[in-house]
Order: sequence, then C-alpha cells, then structure tokens
Amino acid sequence: MYSLVRSFLFRLDAETAHGLTLSTLDMVERLGLSRRLAGTAVEDPATLMGLRFPNRVGLAAGLDKNADHLDALGALGFGFVEVGTVTPRPQGGSPRPRLFRLPEQGAIINRMGFNNAGVDHLVARVKASRFTGVVGINIGKNLTTPVEQAVDDYLICLRKVHASADYIAVNISSPNTPGLRNLQFGEHLDVLLGTLRSEADRLDRDAGRRVPLAVKIAPDMTGDEAAMVARSLHQHGIDAVIATNTTVTRHSVASLPHAEETGGLSGRPLLEMSNIMIRELRRLLPDMPIIGVGGVDSGEAAVDKLTAGADLVQLYTGLIYRGPGLVNECAHALADTVAVRVDRNEAQKSP
Repeated sequence: MYSLVRSFLFRLDAETAHGLTLSTLDMVERLGLSRRLAGTAVEDPATLMGLRFPNRVGLAAGLDKNADHLDALGALGFGFVEVGTVTPRPQGGSPRPRLFRLPEQGAIINRMGFNNAGVDHLVARVKASRFTGVVGINIGKNLTTPVEQAVDDYLICLRKVHASADYIAVNISSPNTPGLRNLQFGEHLDVLLGTLRSEADRLDRDAGRRVPLAVKIAPDMTGDEAAMVARSLHQHGIDAVIATNTTVTRHSVASLPHAEETGGLSGRPLLEMSNIMIRELRRLLPDMPIIGVGGVDSGEAAVDKLTAGADLVQLYTGLIYRGPGLVNECAHALADTVAVRVDRNEAQKSP
C-alpha cells in the first residue's frame, strides 16, 4: 500500500511531500488509525542511560524539527523519538530547494540548515504531547552565532529543554551549518562538552532527576579523529554517542542526478560508513551506549547496526522510502536478535 502512496509523493517536490506526509500522519493519529499503518508497537524493553526504552527503534532528529508531530510519529510504534535540531532563535534555514531524493540508492541529500521555529516553540509542543515513549531533544547553534560563541547557544537550549527532555542530544556534526563540525575536535570540543556537562549536572541537581547527554558525531572522521572524540566523550562523562550524522562524501552516488548538490547524504549509502564508525566507537568506548543511525531501511540493516555495536537504532531516510511498516519490521528484527543472544548466553552458562 505504501508503494502506491510513495509513487504519488515522489511526484511532488521533496520538501512539499515531507510536509504533506506529516500533516496526513497527524490526521491519521487524531482518527485513531495509526495502528493500521504501522501495526502493534513491539514491546522489547531496554534500559540505557538510566532510561527505559519500550523498544530499540527510534526516530532520528531532523524529521520533526519542532516537535509539531510528536504524537503522530510516536503512534507509529517508535520506542523513542528525537526531535530537533532546535536553536535558541527561530531561523528559516537554507534557501529552497534544499532536499533532494536519489531513489536509485535509497538516499537523500539535504541542506536544510537547521530550519526551526526556535527552542521556546519546541518546548511548548513537547509539553503538550501525549507520547509516552522516550523523547530526545537535539540542540544546536544558530547560523549567525560565531563558532567561537557556540557554547552560549548550546547552553541556552540546554537550560530551556532540560525539564521536558528524557535525554538531550548535542549536534556538532551537521554539515549544513558552516564551521559546526569544527566543534568535534580539540579544544573546541573539550570546552563545549566540559561546559555542558557542568551545567547539566547543576540542572540535574536542581530538578532532582538526571537527564542524560548524548553527542551526535559525523561519519567522515579518520580513525585518529574518532579516537580523539572518544577520549573527550569519556573524559567529560557524556552518557551516549549517536553515530552517525550525514556524510559529505559522494563516491557511492557520484553518477546519479542531484549527487553534486551541497549538503549531507543519508540513506543506504551511509549504512556501512556509519557501521564502521560504530565498530570503532565500540572498541574505544566499550561501556558507552551507542545509538546507531544511518542507512537503516530493513530489519536486516537494523540488526547490522546491533552487530556493529549499537544498543539502539534510529530511522529517517529509510522511513521515507519504506513507510511506517519499517518501524515494526526493525523492532521485531532487533527483539528477535536480542532474544537469541540471551538464550545463547544462558545456554553457555548452564552446566
């Protein structure tokens, strides 16, 4: 059924189709019909970062930047939904067109540029939501804020979202805000993480609850760069790492229409790149929770993330190409894989 819907949506401009889809999901949720689209939510509880996730499949940041559609998206069976990226002040993002499909590779290039209605709007929408799963809020900096002052923007967002978030994701890896990826390395990263960790600890004490901090990183790092980032994450007591954001490489799509568009590439070509980074992070950070994202368009791809070392999996581009049924498919595949591992471990312990 979704293939028919997709054939219509793909005749529209990508961003127009995106907005129409979200509006339709809102209507379906209000009518109580979401289960017909996605099936019954999978119960596969996992406890990470001190949070109980109803299942291991989440929605990646970027699809619902303002939390305007949190109830509708949550009703598709996600165990957790990450909204944002949100900035202190509203901003329009990059000029349109800024979203491009590469259907031959199940991929998308975007240069949205953190278009969002500002942190106050997002917080109000989260507070009004009925979604009972885990809510992550992804924070970033405004385009006009110099990189040298980026920590100020992150602090504003941290303070404003803390009371409404189950976890907070720090986005330092979008390729669409000039200079942002410089925050992933060296003194920039240490200052940012140290400042945010200290402020988050203060907010946690005042609120009497711990809100974990996660950091979202790029897939385009060398092994040495990944090792530097891992050391900083560990040093500053970061609770989880999200691997990965979109890539600026184009080798897998070089001959396709739109391949030369500026922006981040997501979807199937990102699968192995992100898995390589996940494997490296698992080696470097054996005890840190990893949320794996990038190229998940099937239950098998979701299991690949788990095999690489991820604890949880997020979807975005795969959802656009496969539709709401992908959530259930991935959640079942991960639940079955975890159950087999538990049975195997129990068998090995038996005399």
